[in-house]
Amino acid sequence: MNAVLYPPGSRGRIALFGSGETARVGRRVHELLLAAYKKPVPMAVIETPAGFQPNTAVLAADVKAFFEHGLQNFKPDITIIPARHQGIGLHGTDEPSLLPGVENAAYVFAGAGSPTYAVRHLANSLVWNAIAARLEHGATLALASAMALAVSTHTLPVYEIFKVGEELSWAAGLDLFGSLGLDVAIVPHWNNNEGGTKLDTSHCYMGADRFAVLRKMLPASTVILAIDEHTACVVDLGAEIARVHGAGSVSVIWGDEARAFAADETFPLSLLR
Repeated sequence: MNAVLYPPGSRGRIALFGSGETARVGRRVHELLLAAYKKPVPMAVIETPAGFQPNTAVLAADVKAFFEHGLQNFKPDITIIPARHQGIGLHGTDEPSLLPGVENAAYVFAGAGSPTYAVRHLANSLVWNAIAARLEHGATLALASAMALAVSTHTLPVYEIFKVGEELSWAAGLDLFGSLGLDVAIVPHWNNNEGGTKLDTSHCYMGADRFAVLRKMLPASTVILAIDEHTACVVDLGAEIARVHGAGSVSVIWGDEARAFAADETFPLSLLR
């Protein structure tokens, strides 16, 4: 049975984090979003993006602890959804017994891992369909890093290119925004500089030169939504606007044009069409 959410009758929001979802900036964004719901706030933490990692349960427990201690004013009632791979069973994304934890959630979180793994194991699954359906009941989806990439129309095979050396390419994503008529490629870690002066790790570890090639591989209709580190783009489906929060900026890139939006600035979803 679906949870009764507050405010009733509203469509939900999608918070896309470039990084820092459990850092100070991220906590502030979560506070703003959680304030819309009655306490205690039912939450779901999805394991799928990191389901291939032996420590996936530890990572999910860390996220749970972050919400319980860092956002205790909202009395979060958290269910970990251990959907780690395709199929039916204790850890399957088609396991019916996992659905109530999603269907009753006002706030759904999924974060780090591999975007292509998340797509492969969530696409057309019961768990993913339940997550997407929450938006029509006013829930918030808080999606960070790998999961922000995964919900795109086209997603980057980050590990495959950056770590394994595969050829530059895009993969099909979960296309969360397709029902809105949006063809969007979400790219977090846009201004990453972990490589310092020796390696360009901007543009989600692709670097500017390789990403220029990747851009040309996308259909002309695709809009890139680029999100800096420690920055979030909150898409309000009911109001059809997006707002930027955090330390950096969000860029909307199409063709040869780009517009950047700083913290507290908004833009209409029509800009993504």
